[in-house]
Amino acid sequence: MSEEQHPPGLDPERLRGFLERERPGLVRGPLRAELIEGGRSNLTYAVTDGTGRWVVRRPPLGHVLATAHDMAREHRVVRALHGTAVPVPETVLLCEDPDVLGVPFYVMEFVAGTPYRTAEELAGIGPERTRDLVLGLVDTLVELHAVEPGAVGLGDFGRPEGFLERQLRRWGKQLDASRSRELPGIDELRERLGGALPASPAPTVVHGDYRLDNVLVGPDDRIRAVLDWEMSTLGDPLTDLGLLVMYGTPLGVADSPVGTAAGAPGHPGAAELVERYAARSGRDTGAIAWYTAFAHFKLAVILEGIHYRHTLGRTVGAGFDRIGTLVPVFIDHGLTTLREG
Repeated sequence: MSEEQHPPGLDPERLRGFLERERPGLVRGPLRAELIEGGRSNLTYAVTDGTGRWVVRRPPLGHVLATAHDMAREHRVVRALHGTAVPVPETVLLCEDPDVLGVPFYVMEFVAGTPYRTAEELAGIGPERTRDLVLGLVDTLVELHAVEPGAVGLGDFGRPEGFLERQLRRWGKQLDASRSRELPGIDELRERLGGALPASPAPTVVHGDYRLDNVLVGPDDRIRAVLDWEMSTLGDPLTDLGLLVMYGTPLGVADSPVGTAAGAPGHPGAAELVERYAARSGRDTGAIAWYTAFAHFKLAVILEGIHYRHTLGRTVGAGFDRIGTLVPVFIDHGLTTLREG
């Protein structure tokens, strides 16, 4: 493979040399690599020598900050959860030496499966399978939150004390850094969230971005791997549930550039998702409206940041010109959720 054919950010020959030194016998020939589309931040590649297949995760291109910590954290949580009831790929090794690929990275096994991202994709499997699949997503979240962090070596993986307050402050700062226009209701949403912080249950491992398109599903409709652990930490488990409920609620926007599968026939409604989680976890979900509204606030801030970068000409690709129109939708949904909750 010539250099021109290399996917951006990964040199297969340099990777092969590293693997041959660190894991003799693992690789049996020249490597081919391709970028897996769909990632939000860290880059994911599928790599093969023609016989074996692996996945490589590395920070985004152009990342200039020290990122060994990020890769080490993600590798650490995936390795720790392997062998629990939470389906994750088996890790192969972590490389914190930037001389190999220019940045730290890690390698894990390749897991075959389907990432369902849209209602149209779910429609292809029918309403009964869709319902079972989404309820299985809730059950897997319950399994994650049942893991005792100390028992898998993650007792010091985060700072759960004051978790919600820090999260709200963090995303508030992110909003302030992206302000370029009037956003009616956004300050009210932030203030109402800050004035009604719920008491968190006992901390658990939190995924941070738990949703349908961050899992791989097998042909039996069972979840084979939970992916994209870059935002994981120890904290309030109901933040994961709130995000899942948000993504499980139709936006009411036609042709939205932010995908949601909630409109698929058979997709359980928000109430059923919460009831399933509460029944299987034993946790009190009475404050779920706050957590769901916080998820709306968080995504509104993320989308406003994307919109701001687009206005500066720093985004490339389809759909970015419409991202800004969605921000008021998430603000309104967040406020409505708090009022009705």
